[in-house]
Amino acid sequence: MTSTRGAWSLAGILAGAAGLATSYLTANLLSIRESPVVAVAEDVIRLTPGPVAEAAIDLLGHRDKAVLVAGILVVVTVLFAVVGHLARRSWWAPVLILTALALAAATAVLLPQGTANATDALPVLAGFVTWLVALSLLAAPLRTADAATESTVPGEPAAAMPESSRRGFLIGAGAVAGTVAVAGVLGRFVGAGRREVERIRGLLRLPGVSAPQVPPRAIIGAEGISPWLTSATDFYRIDTAIAIPVVNPSDWRLRIQGLVDREIELTFDELNAFEKTEAWVTLNCVSNPVGGDLIGNAWWSGVRVATLLADAGVQPGADAVLQTSEDGWTCGTPLEALTDDRDAMLAVAMNGKPLPIEHGFPVRTIVPGLYGYVSATKWVVDLEVTRFADIQAYWTEKGWAERGPVKLASRIDVPDSGAEVAAGEVAVAGVAWAQHTGISAVEVAVDGGAWQRADLADPGTIDTWVQWRAVVDLEPGEHRIVVRATDAEGLVQTDVERDVLPDGATGRHGIDLSVSG
Repeated sequence: MTSTRGAWSLAGILAGAAGLATSYLTANLLSIRESPVVAVAEDVIRLTPGPVAEAAIDLLGHRDKAVLVAGILVVVTVLFAVVGHLARRSWWAPVLILTALALAAATAVLLPQGTANATDALPVLAGFVTWLVALSLLAAPLRTADAATESTVPGEPAAAMPESSRRGFLIGAGAVAGTVAVAGVLGRFVGAGRREVERIRGLLRLPGVSAPQVPPRAIIGAEGISPWLTSATDFYRIDTAIAIPVVNPSDWRLRIQGLVDREIELTFDELNAFEKTEAWVTLNCVSNPVGGDLIGNAWWSGVRVATLLADAGVQPGADAVLQTSEDGWTCGTPLEALTDDRDAMLAVAMNGKPLPIEHGFPVRTIVPGLYGYVSATKWVVDLEVTRFADIQAYWTEKGWAERGPVKLASRIDVPDSGAEVAAGEVAVAGVAWAQHTGISAVEVAVDGGAWQRADLADPGTIDTWVQWRAVVDLEPGEHRIVVRATDAEGLVQTDVERDVLPDGATGRHGIDLSVSG
């Protein structure tokens, strides 16, 4: 190292990395969900237009959040390099940039929470102080080296960086890099808050919650078909949270407010004192493409929302409920869907056990017949009875439809598209759904020919998917098989292909097979 030019930029990057690692560690030590990078990433998600968000999900799938965080880290790394470069000539310029970054991070942490809780900003403060201290530590030997270089007699070769300065910088850089590594590792494993909540969750005994019993006629008996019950591990997860909210049941509160006669606030224990309702309900994401797997079926246990709204006394003129999650996410749900005869519930259990943290522990909302973006609020903490004309929710602000009834759909699970099968009779099977309406028929067609009726299972409920199976006779060659469903009201699944935006995909799922002689 004979020049300090690159060393200044490196100093800025190392100091910045130390600040980020310290803020991450602090957030985990204090069980604060919003570390600065996470908060900024979630703000980016909130502000991203709907079509852009959908394109990112289509392109990146479940990697979208990881790519976003990586992109933010790349941007701030460049800014930290600039900070280091500016520190060579000025003390106030880097402080100004670091202050601006800290203020932006604090704003991202505090504003979505709707509070100015100083504790939530502690990770930002810890990171800012670390930035300043680390940059000062690394700058000291570099300033000494620059002073020696500037004392060179004009016309003579530039003086090399003094050995003492080089050694001092390398020692400081090593110490800062070590701090980054240690803080990052500790932050990853500290997570005391989550471990405590997981411990509490494991000990919970919820009254009125029973183990799932699969309806005996719900299984069609086809190998490779989607299981009737989707395990919590395999259940799809779509949300905007970069860091999953970790909520202790003893701290959880539900507020019911707005156009009601009596505002209500419930604790977790008070909610569980109500009589439980339990039901098989299939959830379906509005982003699920034709034939997609963003759908799952589970046994949910909870308290009917209609009971709680009746206690609050809904006022005339209300037609919506604005739901709010612990992380600030919102959705607008038709009031009628929460108060009619369907089992719209505040669920506390999934498949007979307390909700997994990733799926909304301690309480989430389940509303049969609606896409999740207008109904399925995880970590729910607020229900505001209101009017659609007076609200904007997270996804509707991004161009999605105000109301999201699930569309009639069907899917072929087996055989896989592109598979090679033997000529003759071939079993084709899958699932169909029209939640809160029900399925009356499923048919398949080979190469655009006549529709052939499939056998249907009978789950005994209209709020779940239905397994189906058909046997088709295939000759050698290339073939395409398409499926369509008919709901209980006689509506036949459309063949018009539409994208998921603004209110769910339409079209018919098909597979291509190679049939050998």
